[in-house]
Amino acid sequence: MSAAPRLQPGDVAPDFTLPDADNKPVSLADYRGQKVIVYFYPAASTPGCTKEACDFTESQPELSSAGYAVIGISPDAPAKIAKFRDEQGLTFPLLSDPSREVLTAWGAYGEKQLYGKTVQGVIRSTFVVGEDGKLTSAQYNVKATGHVAKLRRELGV
Repeated sequence: MSAAPRLQPGDVAPDFTLPDADNKPVSLADYRGQKVIVYFYPAASTPGCTKEACDFTESQPELSSAGYAVIGISPDAPAKIAKFRDEQGLTFPLLSDPSREVLTAWGAYGEKQLYGKTVQGVIRSTFVVGEDGKLTSAQYNVKATGHVAKLRRELGV
């Protein structure tokens, strides 16, 4: 098992096209010229991921007013993320990356500690992509609870 390469502020955000909860393709290129928060989460409908997704939904009016779109990505199948979206009333795109290719390209899949063991899995991560397609923030191993509030403070939103 090896560590995933880590992206840094100033790096060009790796492009992607993934299916959303309704199996419609969504590309990062669709957001060119906008600021985008791309976050990676391990699994829909788990307590931490639910808290994080609901925090993003609750913060979406302020984030949108400040010009930020939000995209969540996990390895879950579209049907599972559709159920998650509908049950939680989530208001931003959730994308499916079952091959973990996008997760890996962003450094959000690889070795991590889980209950004291080293395992391969999704590394909870959040990135802010500027209007020019470059990262302005790259945060790995973020906490599910309180993360969105901390991010909003950092962004001044």
